Amino acid sequence: MVATCRGMDVSAYQGTQDWGALRQSGLVFAFAKATEGTRTVDPKYATHIKGILAAGLVAGSYHFAWPNQDPKAEAAHYIATVKPYAKPGYTHWLDLERYSDGRNYAGRNNAEIRAWATTWIATVQAAYPGQRVGIYTSADDIAAGRAPADAPLWYPAYPWGAAAYSRAEAASQPRPSGRMPLIWQFTSQPVDRSIAYMSEADFRAWAAGSATHTEEKDMQPTDQITVPDWAKTTWPKDKGLADGKMQVQTALASGYAHARKAAEQTTAILAQLGAQAATIDKLVTALGAGSGLTAAEIQAAAEAGAKAALAQLGDALQS
Repeated sequence: MVATCRGMDVSAYQGTQDWGALRQSGLVFAFAKATEGTRTVDPKYATHIKGILAAGLVAGSYHFAWPNQDPKAEAAHYIATVKPYAKPGYTHWLDLERYSDGRNYAGRNNAEIRAWATTWIATVQAAYPGQRVGIYTSADDIAAGRAPADAPLWYPAYPWGAAAYSRAEAASQPRPSGRMPLIWQFTSQPVDRSIAYMSEADFRAWAAGSATHTEEKDMQPTDQITVPDWAKTTWPKDKGLADGKMQVQTALASGYAHARKAAEQTTAILAQLGAQAATIDKLVTALGAGSGLTAAEIQAAAEAGAKAALAQLGDALQS
């Protein structure tokens, strides 16, 4: 099972939290909404973030994006707001999500929104070098290409409604459009709860800038894989093997062909075993009729036939 740690996020919609008790219960990280657009500051940001920091949690804050405004102006607004709290180990997140009426995306296409997000992230990163800057965004935004591919991903998806941390920890890691998020926000009931796909120690190290997180990508048919030594004799160069590597699509096709051949050979050998079983039945009948064969002779004949068939099966599966 993949190592994980627990977190949550808050905004003005949540009341004052007992962050110390939450830390003792196993919470590792917490993020608070800081800003939105070019002027709005969340009215509970200072209260929330002070409590998060005092409890010794991995702290962070997020900015709700308006991609039809100036990205540098929005970044400057966020940078100034979080400056009193953004010490080493602090994390920053761009909340890129569309309002239900689309007012914050109005007049912008997917490529323009992605460029906007890239500029915001780069501006905040320049203001806080060595600190982590990531993106919170939905499956729809990822599929539309609005989210920069190289930013750490905090991903919201709620498959169950209200859910305990243990349920998310036991579930498979989500893969929106083939991406593997660093953090999964799995419920908003009764509060926004998330898990990060790192142990507490690794997540703290990551937030401090002393560890890396590499997002795995889905393997493509034309990607090269290393072929193990035992398989090189069965995949000659005319099958696409070169310098010990082969394209995924070629390896899969060749593996299927070998599996099909082995299945056909196994079926034929099982038919032989069936015929031998019928012969043994006839021998037993003949013995009962007084053929002169002893039980030991019948047993020896049966064992010899079975051993030969099993040896043939083994040779076929290795070829």
